[in-house]
Amino acid sequence: MRSIRKIAAGLAAASLVVGLTACSSQGGAQDPGAAPDGERYTIAMITHEQAGDTFWDKIRAGAEDAAATHGIDLKYSNNEQGPEQATLVQNAIDSQVDGIAVTLSSADAVVPVAKKAADAGIPVVAFNQGIDQYTDAGAKMYFGSDENLAGQTVGEKLGQSSPGGKVLCVIQAQGSVALETRCQGVQAAYANTENIQVNGADLPSVQQTLNAKLAEDRSITDIVTLGAPIAMAALQAQEGSGSTAKIATFDLNQDAAKAIQDGRIQFSVDQQPYVQGYLAVESLWLNLSNGNDIGGGKPTLTGPSLVDSSNIAQILPYTETNKR
Repeated sequence: MRSIRKIAAGLAAASLVVGLTACSSQGGAQDPGAAPDGERYTIAMITHEQAGDTFWDKIRAGAEDAAATHGIDLKYSNNEQGPEQATLVQNAIDSQVDGIAVTLSSADAVVPVAKKAADAGIPVVAFNQGIDQYTDAGAKMYFGSDENLAGQTVGEKLGQSSPGGKVLCVIQAQGSVALETRCQGVQAAYANTENIQVNGADLPSVQQTLNAKLAEDRSITDIVTLGAPIAMAALQAQEGSGSTAKIATFDLNQDAAKAIQDGRIQFSVDQQPYVQGYLAVESLWLNLSNGNDIGGGKPTLTGPSLVDSSNIAQILPYTETNKR
């Protein structure tokens, strides 16, 4: 119950922020698609996006919508390798952007150069990954999910539906802070949890690895994937191996949403990436144009948001676009 109360509080705060920023961006009767009068800002968004991962399309859709609303020149770049991502942050500093929104998946590499930007007077916000590191990076704000809380929420839910079973937690990018934390949270609430590493950039190999694991270990009752494309590969592995293990996932796409509707996936824990991208850009615009900070020095939570049979009918239509 403690986790549920935390989720409700976090989502209420995030909903309030979205409402407030929407009012700020539209300026009452102003056309929401029109750029406001005043200075035009350049904002760099730098992520650890992995090639082929459609999750990031939602991040970019939110960022681009916020940029269009405020007449912002948005410069997006990405590299899944920490040193290369750090170089992209340095490039943004060198090009004298007005603000930087950055993910901190590889904190050791990216935090020092993000702090360099902040020390140089460039406002920095972190999002998606780095909830425990963003203040070290000099970031004014953070937008994302509490991944440990999200993992515990999954573990608690599985404890109710599969008591005494075994959970397989599938990590698709080795060394990712957020992914490791998710599985740690699952294990904190469901002790009999085993992690397995797969290459998320190669979905056929993900399916093969999971197929072999499920055929080998028939004690697995539940599979937790950390991304929607991985969940679809797990479904294929489950069918190919003859396993009866149930599947739950983090994050959402249209295929996973349909699988929830069909009962093939139990539920998703969604971090609402569109909101992350939108608020990262929106918050920098508010800070640059009006000196605002969001969150009172604390992270602004965009999740965990549970999607299951009780609300999938409402959410499914939005998965056809990149806004959910």
